[in-house]
Amino acid sequence: MFAAAVAAPLLRRTRCFSTLQLPKINPIQQQQQLASPDIRSAHLTDTFGRTHNYLRISLTERCNLRCTYCMPEEGVPLTPHDQLLSTDEILHLARLFVQQGVNKIRLTGGEPTVRPDLIDIVRGISDLRPEGLQSIGITTNGIALKRKLPLLRDAGLDSLNISLDTLDRHMFEIMTRRRGFDNVVASIDQAIDLGFKSVKINCVVMRGTNDDQVMNFVAFTKDKPISVRFIEYMPFDGNRWNKEKLVPYRELIERIERRFGSLHKLSDDPNDTTKSYQVPGYKGKVGFITSMTEHFCGTCNRLRITADGSIKVCLFGATEISLRDMLRQQDPQDDHLLQAIGAAVRKKKKQHAVVTANIPVFNKRWYSTSSRDKGDDPRLTHTDPETGEARMVSVTDKKDTQREARAVGHILLPPQTYQLLKENACETSKGNVLTVAQIAGIQAAKSTSQLIPLCHPLLLGYIDVRLRLAKGDRVECESVVRCNGKTGVEMEALTATSVALLTVYDMCKASSKKMIIEGIRVVAKSGGKSGSWQWYHNSIEQ
Repeated sequence: MFAAAVAAPLLRRTRCFSTLQLPKINPIQQQQQLASPDIRSAHLTDTFGRTHNYLRISLTERCNLRCTYCMPEEGVPLTPHDQLLSTDEILHLARLFVQQGVNKIRLTGGEPTVRPDLIDIVRGISDLRPEGLQSIGITTNGIALKRKLPLLRDAGLDSLNISLDTLDRHMFEIMTRRRGFDNVVASIDQAIDLGFKSVKINCVVMRGTNDDQVMNFVAFTKDKPISVRFIEYMPFDGNRWNKEKLVPYRELIERIERRFGSLHKLSDDPNDTTKSYQVPGYKGKVGFITSMTEHFCGTCNRLRITADGSIKVCLFGATEISLRDMLRQQDPQDDHLLQAIGAAVRKKKKQHAVVTANIPVFNKRWYSTSSRDKGDDPRLTHTDPETGEARMVSVTDKKDTQREARAVGHILLPPQTYQLLKENACETSKGNVLTVAQIAGIQAAKSTSQLIPLCHPLLLGYIDVRLRLAKGDRVECESVVRCNGKTGVEMEALTATSVALLTVYDMCKASSKKMIIEGIRVVAKSGGKSGSWQWYHNSIEQ
């Protein structure tokens, strides 16, 4: 009842489609397709003989989570709404691809459930089943899924991929920077109860972050007919990819078999990206998506449509062709669309270009620079170029100038710890957390040269350390240090911020050890030969 009441206004709001003419299929052609489901479309076959019958359509760039491995904390610039594909444009492209032999469509994001016309889109795509479509799926974080599930199933959705990287509620909130763990688990249970054909959990495994959760996920499959798929950590814009965080799937298998015994290898479909296994006697399965250590490019059958209507033939590829612009011409021609699609598919490479030599992949720069950051020096000035030994840089001949540096950072707290601080005005048995941390930060700044071996001792004229409770269950810290001297005060600002946050950890660890200190960085400096520099950010004062 509640789900229907929620969905009704959404349906009313999204029934106003434009007059864009959907492509019609010839009845004879339809019979031929149904009689020969493996028919190959020249437009969807690349130069390596791979036929693409699986289409992923991104419905939105928006997401209601801020997962640390996926998106920068501040989010990403979003495409204006009028540049995103409309409902009928999505259905037009879906039908065109199904006519060419696509039999599986998956809706992705961002987070597709934040799009209000989702149910209409699923229903419209489901109408293509008589024309050869066999499966409609969705990839979602599950936060807002539960109330929509019955309506989505009735609209034709049959497959669910739910992203979940931990079974620990507190770690979930740290990794996603949002709450909602119980909603996700409830969505999984409801999907099973509703009888969805396929329910999969996607878990991105990161060493030192959530790899300790792998055994819990395997145990999760004991009584649930689901598939948990462990995904190797991949590089994307803003996720600060580090190869040390990558856990190869063979290592995971060894760990699992030490705990659960030998895994039973299951047969995989020819185009499957997953290597599937099962613990004998368990209802569910586990799988491994090995994008980094053993790519599956040779059997790739996937194409992608981005939220703004571009076709993307490889997840890691940079080349895109806009189908939206062609759709919005005065008299859009399907033949022209197919020619563009075919041209893109024929340019698909044999395999993706992600290799460790080219990682990390950062396509956006989030700070103000020229071609190289002003003041950057390619040399390691604290290392003797001849001997390689450490040395202190001489500042004897430098002039005294006004110097300033600003550093920020934060500590993520479990919700119950954050709530305790909030309810008790940050008072604990050890004293006021923020006040003690502030004093510790000031003392640390003055002691920097004693802590960092090659730092020069400086007579600091000003130290300001500020901490505050912030949204997202965290304490933010910002430190500003000034002096009149021969060298900069960046290290003093960084040290103040680091020690202040460590002090917060120390004073809160009785409540929970599951805290993460992150984001410590210099965001601005001035003075000296290199002049002023700033990394654009939202300061604690804003």
